[in-house]
Amino acid sequence: MDKKHQERIRRRNTRAPLKFSDGELHFFKGMEYRLRVIEKEAKPHVEINGDSLVLYVRPGADEGKRRSVLEEFYRRQLKQELPGIIDRRAKEMNVAVSGFGIRKMKTKWGTCNIKARRIWINLELAKKPPECLEYIVVHELAHLLERYHNSTFYGYMDRFLPQWRIYKKELDP
Repeated sequence: MDKKHQERIRRRNTRAPLKFSDGELHFFKGMEYRLRVIEKEAKPHVEINGDSLVLYVRPGADEGKRRSVLEEFYRRQLKQELPGIIDRRAKEMNVAVSGFGIRKMKTKWGTCNIKARRIWINLELAKKPPECLEYIVVHELAHLLERYHNSTFYGYMDRFLPQWRIYKKELDP
């Protein structure tokens, strides 16, 4: 692992709680962006401008509102990306998926309801490198082939995403 990557991991693990204020560093797709907060009478939204995430909020918007606008941006991005990833990987793995959802999870990156054939993805994955999102999708789809984390399951992981251990390390605390 190169020094730049080690530094990024160190910074990520030692960051102060976010306040969603101007100048803070936030992640999107594994990249660091400086948050620019612009108060204006318009529909709250987020735009990417170079190395900045520009957060447009109404004047006086508090930390909670700023957080929810940014989280909605992350949710929309995942909703755009996930159908393509899920469809491609489900075909490749020969599994049927009835649907997916995105939610905030405290302890997991994803879950799979085997009976309903539905996968849930953690909203926080929008902040991680795209390969990590791909890894979680493959992981959850592999549960449609094998319920438990056993040698059969890991065999599927090795077959469908040979470099999965690299992405797992990125997501491990």
